[in-house]
Amino acid sequence: MAIKPLGDRVIVEMLQEEMDKVGSIYVPDTAKEKPQQGKIVAVGPGKRDGKDLIPMNVKEGDVVLYGKYAGTEIKHDNKEYLILSESDVLAIIE
Repeated sequence: MAIKPLGDRVIVEMLQEEMDKVGSIYVPDTAKEKPQQGKIVAVGPGKRDGKDLIPMNVKEGDVVLYGKYAGTEIKHDNKEYLILSESDVLAIIE
């Protein structure tokens, strides 16, 4: 990954849903809901509180749930990613 997040941000690779077809009808991408879970591929150093650095609660490889409209979508090396603040991560899936 050539993109390194700053501060308390993480880069998430959005996990695609498996269902492309309902019965014999294909569902177009525009009708699908945006995925709300993904795998963290890069983590920033953490948030600064004055001189202290508060470490991140998530790490690379974690599968997380995030808010429906959270983050900024980017495309890098023909893959779609989401840049989120750590506060936009709702839960870690174990």
